[in-house]
Amino acid sequence: MRDVLPHSASVWAGDRNFADYAADFGAVSASGFGRRRFRTLGLSLDGELVTSCKRYQRELRCGERTFRAAGIGAVFTPEAQRGRGYATAFLGALLDAERASGTDLVYLFSDIQPAFYERLGFVQLPSRAIVLRADTLPHARIPARTLVDEDWPAIERCFATLDATRAFALTRPPLVWEWLRLRTRSAESGGVLVRLGIMRGRRLVGYVLGRRFPAVDSFALDEFAYVDEEAAALVPALLRNAAGDLRKVTGWLPPAPARSVVPRGAVRGRRTAIAMVLPLSTGARAAWQRSEAGVTGAAADPYWNADHI
Repeated sequence: MRDVLPHSASVWAGDRNFADYAADFGAVSASGFGRRRFRTLGLSLDGELVTSCKRYQRELRCGERTFRAAGIGAVFTPEAQRGRGYATAFLGALLDAERASGTDLVYLFSDIQPAFYERLGFVQLPSRAIVLRADTLPHARIPARTLVDEDWPAIERCFATLDATRAFALTRPPLVWEWLRLRTRSAESGGVLVRLGIMRGRRLVGYVLGRRFPAVDSFALDEFAYVDEEAAALVPALLRNAAGDLRKVTGWLPPAPARSVVPRGAVRGRRTAIAMVLPLSTGARAAWQRSEAGVTGAAADPYWNADHI
């Protein structure tokens, strides 16, 4: 925290002051997820930190097989140390260590030129954003209500039902859900948090998570889920409810099969948070060779904004 956060705050703190930025980092580090699945790694030269990154431990389910995945985020080199190849050397050593330890694949979301990571062997995945005019979504009466912290177990069950229909996905065990809950409590993403759900009796059958940004007249979607086709048909109206009187709904292009639930909208490539992946193990490389064409040519992106690191 002493060596990295004061420098990286200008890049990643967003609207948070430094105290809040550091507190959010400390909360994640002290959580069960942080103790078991999160590390900050760095390269020191003569006792001085010259580059660093965050490492997240996840798993990727692909058909019947589960692969060990390491997510890399917040690669940072202090300005005075840039242009000397430290980040390249550091990441190369990190990838060698991941390969030796049995990690199957490494993924990241690039906010700099993806070519930097391509030189290390990473491959770009589809990274697109969608914009919907809120007034094109159905304005219907639906049994929606604001969700509270006590609803998280129901949210997790609802998500798991939809996630089971996907060909591949980053898994969400309890520790990952703990991390996601911590993120919703922070001001990391800014805006006003919105959690809306659709009930069928006492059962949550669909939900939407996102944030309202009145200054730009937009509701930013993080994710949604549903348990069956009847609930899926209500998702567009739930998005309209989540947007309220804001003019548009924005977000990352949802993964299949959720992509088919929302209107086509205006879709464009993202310039930041560009997803990239590097298979390391023999099994992961074989799986990637079988699925690469389908993944890179799909009409839906392979991940939710909520999984961004």
